[in-house]
Amino acid sequence: MSEINWKFTTPERENLTWNQTWMQEDKGLIKNYEIGRNLAMKQPELAEKAKRGELPTLSYKGGSDKQLKLKSKYGALNYLAQWQALRGEDLNIYLEKEVVLTCTKTGIEVIFTMDLEKLKN
Repeated sequence: MSEINWKFTTPERENLTWNQTWMQEDKGLIKNYEIGRNLAMKQPELAEKAKRGELPTLSYKGGSDKQLKLKSKYGALNYLAQWQALRGEDLNIYLEKEVVLTCTKTGIEVIFTMDLEKLKN
């Protein structure tokens, strides 16, 4: 099982090719984590939402700022990587494992996955 770990204190990587960023073993999760760290600095109110357990809208499927009719939905592990960084946590994701979180604001259960078929719906 592929586990992707990255310390919050690790400096941002620079001068990577597209292939190095998105096609390596981490499937771009480290890049999304770095994006989340930058978002936390630029938008502290967004970071506070994540720290409260909210799943705010980000650039990947997974969050929602308002109540939906759905009780649960699928989200991308890319979202989860950004969210962990917003919270100031280290990146810790298994590529083959789904993670279930419930938004403290909306009550919606989100199942985070890398399975593109599930993410389509």
